[in-house]
Amino acid sequence: MILSVVLALFLPCAGMSVVFLIYLCLLWCATNNHRGDIGLPVKQPAEKGLSAAELEKMPRVTGKELVMGTECAVCLDEIEGEQPARVVPGCNHGFHLLCADTWLAKNSVCPVCRAQLQPQIVDPPDDNPC
Repeated sequence: MILSVVLALFLPCAGMSVVFLIYLCLLWCATNNHRGDIGLPVKQPAEKGLSAAELEKMPRVTGKELVMGTECAVCLDEIEGEQPARVVPGCNHGFHLLCADTWLAKNSVCPVCRAQLQPQIVDPPDDNPC
């Protein structure tokens, strides 16, 4: 009778201990053996922006000449009437000159619509051979 009581108490505790030890072993193996195989997201290399020569070929206007609005999407400030601005060819979004040049030197997409700036947009071919 005493033996059955001892076994009734001991076996569940022993079984839970074995399950816990197996869990710890599996956890240890998963963290130590596969450190190099962890599927962390890899940051894609940054796209190349426009060169200074390409930036100079892009249209420059003043704030009062902007067609698509006067809020700069880079700094979120209004472009005043006499402030120099740059217009992105193709989509005609306008930005402060310094904001646009800083953005486009690092990214070759419009900050508003993400339109890719193709070389033919930045540097249109001359139709007049003269």
